[in-house]
Amino acid sequence: TILFYGHYDVQPVDPVDLWRSPPFEPVVEGDKLVARGATDDKGQSYAHLKGVEALLAERGKLPVNVKFLVEGEEEAGGQAIDRYVREDGGNRLACDAVVISDSSLYGPGQPALIYGLKGLAYMELKVTGPNRDLHSGTYGGSVANPLNSLCQIVSRLQDPENGKILIPGFYDDVRPLAAWEREEWAKLPFDKEVYRGDLGVPTLFGEEGYSTRERTWGRPTCDVNGIFGGYQAKGAKTVLPSWGGAKVSMRLVPDQEPAKIARLFTEYVQKIAPKGVTVEVSYVHGADPVVLETQGPIVDAAMEVMEEVWGGRPVRIREGGSIPIVSTFARVLRCPVLLLGFGLNDDGLHSPNEKFNISHFYNGIRSVARLLDRLGEAHPS
Repeated sequence: TILFYGHYDVQPVDPVDLWRSPPFEPVVEGDKLVARGATDDKGQSYAHLKGVEALLAERGKLPVNVKFLVEGEEEAGGQAIDRYVREDGGNRLACDAVVISDSSLYGPGQPALIYGLKGLAYMELKVTGPNRDLHSGTYGGSVANPLNSLCQIVSRLQDPENGKILIPGFYDDVRPLAAWEREEWAKLPFDKEVYRGDLGVPTLFGEEGYSTRERTWGRPTCDVNGIFGGYQAKGAKTVLPSWGGAKVSMRLVPDQEPAKIARLFTEYVQKIAPKGVTVEVSYVHGADPVVLETQGPIVDAAMEVMEEVWGGRPVRIREGGSIPIVSTFARVLRCPVLLLGFGLNDDGLHSPNEKFNISHFYNGIRSVARLLDRLGEAHPS
């Protein structure tokens, strides 16, 4: 029995003015389908459905049992689906493996079996000063500016020279990268200059002592996702704002606990908060980091199928993103969780003009159908 998991909810479309076409009206551009959710995760999840549909259309039956769990809260933290899986306890959801396609190949023609995902602690800050917006000339210099104070807080989250996160205790539980991981990742084809050029940045930056792949896959991070407050329309308005806010996400690695990291973050921010303002810190949601087993007959079958369909032996890698439900599946269902992505890193997930290659959609369908066939051959009814 295979359980296919996917999600149909998506990230906000902002900034909408950067889209080439309306984000919820799919447009075909050559081999690309452009729309919000094309790759994350509507297109990839739909490939599961179409693979099963193709087998049923051809034979009228399936080689193995299949279940689908498709939900609409993954991008918001997945609290409800996590609770549902835990309460089910492996009854309705009992299976021999979970298949998730919510990730990418390592590169064109190079599939990947992802065995590790980062966790997440998502925070929100609100810095409040005066009880109303003030004239910056009349009141400037007499009260603390909440946006100035917010920027001071943000500037003290990370060392600008070596990339180290400055929250006391942040690294205490971090599981070091294994020697074999660093060796295997170093062998993967990766051109830093091409990577840098594609992103349009003058230089790469991150934690000192680690490669770009090691930083993104195996080391924790702290990033400001948005800053807001004050006057933001066109033109000038000389205002000293009443308040300002920021959203901050911390991607976590194995052995870090989201609730603990959220507590350490909150304590640190309150400690460094400038005088003259009030700071509120909210823990929005979190997800546990996970490292999955990549051994066994079902995993071997998936590796063989991906090689047949995509033309290359899958490489075993970690991923810098988070899929909150994965760790819950592993603990509750006690079976292999296969992270088999059909997308590409340049699909623009979470960004304007998100796309999914149509050829990858069809290869995803082929991958699903062949995997079910292969498992049916190994476990005939």
